[in-house]
Parts: sequence; structure tokens; C-alpha cells
Amino acid sequence: MPGHRKRVPKPYRQVHQLAFSPLLFQAAMAARRTGVLAAVHASRAEGVVPEEVAARAGVSRYAARVLLEGCLALELVALEGGRYRLTDAGQLWLFDPMVNVNASFVQDVCYAGASRLEDSLRTGRPAGLSVFGPWSTIYEGLTALPPGVQDSWFAFDHFYSDAAFPLVFPRVFEPRPRRLLDVGGNTGKWALYCLRRDPDVEVAVLDHPGQLDRLRHNAIAAGLEARLHTVPIDLLDHGRAFPGGFDVVWMSQLLDCFGEPDIARLLERGAAALAPGGRIHILEAFWDRQANEVGELILQGLSLYFSCMANGTSRMYHSQDFLDLIASAGLQLESDEPIGTNHTLLTCVTSGSP
Repeated sequence: MPGHRKRVPKPYRQVHQLAFSPLLFQAAMAARRTGVLAAVHASRAEGVVPEEVAARAGVSRYAARVLLEGCLALELVALEGGRYRLTDAGQLWLFDPMVNVNASFVQDVCYAGASRLEDSLRTGRPAGLSVFGPWSTIYEGLTALPPGVQDSWFAFDHFYSDAAFPLVFPRVFEPRPRRLLDVGGNTGKWALYCLRRDPDVEVAVLDHPGQLDRLRHNAIAAGLEARLHTVPIDLLDHGRAFPGGFDVVWMSQLLDCFGEPDIARLLERGAAALAPGGRIHILEAFWDRQANEVGELILQGLSLYFSCMANGTSRMYHSQDFLDLIASAGLQLESDEPIGTNHTLLTCVTSGSP
């Protein structure tokens, strides 16, 4: 009979799990993608032996055992009487939409370059991005990323923005703006949302040419191209002014893609693009304003993506950082509103506005 196992302090197990976490993460992803965990789920409460998992998932007995034991270390499965069953955490890993979006983003977009994080922090450039291409930021090459990587990037981006649009639209459009400038509009989810819901508004979108090509294609397919204008631009070219005369300058999940000096310049350029009485609306997720510790963890982890893969200079910010930057850009904060459980809408006007 084996002797009684000595209990170790929880922090000791925690740091060893951390040491093996890259391998354990890959085991969890492989167990999901090969169908190993789905095979355990299919057994329900009675549990299943590795041989049955191997047969159901179409993998070798060796692969089934290695993946099941990796998932056991992560407590995604439990082992009782030689049979494996799915835990509550395993259910979430398999079926929770947010977990799936986050995990696929880390696996497909971040993982291959994550080992260059220290290089990124030492040099101020996204050293890990070289696994995909020679760009200085991920945004330049976004539409040239491998298809699976691109899909996971857009799925992640849209998951954390699209749900906020119905909540924020009435606030932005209450004064019936006629001209809206979408800075960094990507493939146009917000722009098309606005064009569909207000038949009089005109929207101009600034972004890299690749994203704008996709936006124009989407707008034509929706029959909305007549009121859409696109302006190819490198937003880091601060010598280039934005087009002017807009009632609204919209910046949604944009400014966190830049370092603080660039944010200040973008706010100044946005202010110069306003018509008299116009407003800048900033939609952001701040890590100090999340509804729970999971939201905070996700945003703090996302900062590491910005460091090693996106640009090497930005991060997910504390709300006070943005309030200070707004003031330094000579803008006045008109309102500060929670949007759903994750986002904040900051509305700014130029100094001296009524």
C-alpha cells in the first residue's frame, strides 16, 4: 500500500504549476481540439477509461493518457476508481464562449511569439510578431496574418466590443450627429452599425488600407457604401491631421493600442477634427473597473499581448491614466459612464465648449 502523501503548501504547488504552465496549456488545448475532453464529457457521471477515450477521439492510447493526465494536473478532469470524468472547470473549458475566445486568441495569436516577451520589454518593440511577419505593429499586417490566426484575432476583438454597441449607440446618437469620424475603425463593425440605424449619418473611417478594403467590401454587400468614406492612414504619423468638421470623433478600444505619448497626440488630433460643439467618445475597458477579478485578470494578461505581439508600447490601462491623458490633451471630460459590465464611455469636449 502506498504511504500517505505529504501535503505541501498551496503556494508551492502554485509555482510548480506555473513552471509547467506552457506545456499544461498546450495539453488542455490539444485535449479540446482532438476531442479527448469531449469523449470524457460524453461519458457523463459514470466516467470513462483511457482506452474508451482513445477510441472515441480517434487518438492513440498513449495520446489519450498523456492528455488526460495533463488535464488532471489542471483539474479539468477528476480520476476516481480508474475512470475519468469532467469537472466543472472542464465543462467551462469545453463550452464557455468567453473561455473559448480567450484560449484560442492566446493559442493562435500569442503563443508562438510569447517567448520573446522579455526582448519586447527591453527594446520597446513587439519582438514576438516576427513569427508572423516583418511588420512594426500587428495592425499593419492584420489582414495578412494566417487565416486561423486572423480568425482568432477578430473573434477576440469583436467578442469584447460588439455587445457594447447597442448600449452605447443611444448615448452617442442622442444629439443626432450628422458626421461621425471612426478612428481606427478596423473592418467597420461600429461604422456599419451606425449606418444601418441612422439613415442620415455619414461615417468616415480611418485605418490601415487592408482593414479598409475589407470594410468597403462589407459596406457594399450591405448596400451602405454611399454614406461611408474611408481614409487610409498610419495613425502613428502624428504629422498628418485627421479630416475635420465632425460632430463625433469615435475611438472604441483604440487608444489602448498605443503608448501614452501617442494617446495624447491622437486625442489632440481628434479634438482638431471636431466641428463646433462636437464630442470625442472613448469606449474602453479599464482593468480597475471590471465587475469581477476574472475581468481584471483578462485585461492584465492582455497587456502582455500588446507588449510581445501588438506593438511593444501599449497596455490595458487603469482609468486614472486616461483621465490624466484627457486633461493633458486640453480636453474637458463631459461624462464618465459605465457600459455593461466591462466598458466605460468617456465623453470629451474641447476647452471652452458650451
